[in-house]
Amino acid sequence: MAVIEARGIRKAFGTTMALDGVDLRVEEGRIVGLIGPNGAGKTTALNTILGLTQYEGQLAVLGRDPWTARAQLMRDVAYIADVAVLPRWIRVSQLLDYAGGVHPRFDRAKAEEFLGRTAIKRNARVRELSKGMVTQLHLALVMAVDARLLVLDEPTLGLDILYRKQFYDSLLNDYFDQSRTILVTTHQVEEIQDVLTDVVFINRGRIVFGSSMEQFESRYLQVVVRPDSLAAARALRPISERQMLGRSILLVDLQAGGADREQLAALGEVRTPSIADVFVAVMEREGATP
Repeated sequence: MAVIEARGIRKAFGTTMALDGVDLRVEEGRIVGLIGPNGAGKTTALNTILGLTQYEGQLAVLGRDPWTARAQLMRDVAYIADVAVLPRWIRVSQLLDYAGGVHPRFDRAKAEEFLGRTAIKRNARVRELSKGMVTQLHLALVMAVDARLLVLDEPTLGLDILYRKQFYDSLLNDYFDQSRTILVTTHQVEEIQDVLTDVVFINRGRIVFGSSMEQFESRYLQVVVRPDSLAAARALRPISERQMLGRSILLVDLQAGGADREQLAALGEVRTPSIADVFVAVMEREGATP
């Protein structure tokens, strides 16, 4: 079942085309990373999915048009933005009261259970919390909503590595199951590579790459080439080449048919590339500005 089904989505702001014919399908029970450079259209894409902006094209989220049926859709969708939107004056206990009063599927006991594993005090005001604590509070509110789709826009922006790890550990251990779907944008792709089931690259308002992580890991290989094997490695038509500490590192797309694992192993040390490695290669091919 498709949780998100987008066909030919377009969105312009004046003369700027933020989304330019986006096709995207997200199946139920997947964790999808939407990766792109600044200004690529990530946040605009999320805003259309959340019913926050109008668009051209066909879009269904959980079977609904997000623009015309947003009120009903928000019963099944939760969202964490890159900037916390919690009122700074409100106390944690008041926030829990409010969430329970406005959302019919909010489970206060679940929120209390999660907060019990943090240092957040119930009588503290939001303005008295660190940025990491605010993110934990936001996550507690979201995890207490029985949502089918969770949308995360740079959810750990500005947090230190400890809070980022705690965030994703909590997300996987306390929230995600095979009936829920998560769509996340982030620039810290190395940290979520082991979390994702699928990855999508967006550039200049267009989807330029999409793959499950199973396909990704079987399709791409990286080889650290010995100097005497560099010419032979280049003959295999790698999609990118870079230098590091005097060594040549080549990225090869096995699907292109120019090489296989055995050939590459004979040329040097073979590794599985990161999402970031493939992302850079695709962006260079697309002519994206660094």
